[in-house]
Amino acid sequence: MPRFFIEAELAVDTQIELTETVFHHWCKVLRAQVGDQATLFNGQGGEYRVELTEVAKKSATVQVLTFNPANRTPAIRTLLGQVMSKGDRMDYAIQKAVELGVSEIQLLTSERCEMRLKYDRDQKKLDHWQGIAIAACEQCGMNIVPKILAPLSLEKWLASELPTTKLVLAPNKDETDPLTQASQNIALLIGPEGGLSEAEIQAANEVGFMNWCIGERVLRTETAPVVALSILNYNVRP
Repeated sequence: MPRFFIEAELAVDTQIELTETVFHHWCKVLRAQVGDQATLFNGQGGEYRVELTEVAKKSATVQVLTFNPANRTPAIRTLLGQVMSKGDRMDYAIQKAVELGVSEIQLLTSERCEMRLKYDRDQKKLDHWQGIAIAACEQCGMNIVPKILAPLSLEKWLASELPTTKLVLAPNKDETDPLTQASQNIALLIGPEGGLSEAEIQAANEVGFMNWCIGERVLRTETAPVVALSILNYNVRP
């Protein structure tokens, strides 16, 4: 059954008109007809099964049939601090982080960050990345859409209020496993393609970030959140 995010109030035993985006995708692209069913979610929790009751040239109406309260979010809450990268790499990082259940993504700039948003392009790019998060939720079944937060400098982010457990992907010289001390509320810092500088890692350590090394190989910035979030989902239990 197809799934769509819709910016609308949903309630069982009501009828609603589909938004332009959902109408185009379901009725035009997928050629849905009266009687076909789909799942809609609006990011407020849970999902709704609906049935097409009317299809016109430029609009369609559905009947809301049932409600499922499942959100399919992990037991842990992870705030991902991701230093921005150019092109498809950032799209990939956001898409996969959402599929793996990240709670929020804070976009960051750092000393070696290769991307700086221009003021007049900021909102357009943020809307693009938020759209990627929504599409990832449609695909993976999550019903709470993670927010993509406007870029901050790493310095400002480190000075903000952050979750209890703080992890930074960086060499761990004492070889201790920081996950043995992990709570269910985690901030995860991932640097740019060139890595965080020693000064940036030290600054993170000074506000409570623990160095976390997840293997002998050096991962790309878009691969790192996939591996890190997979390990967290597996190892950090309620």
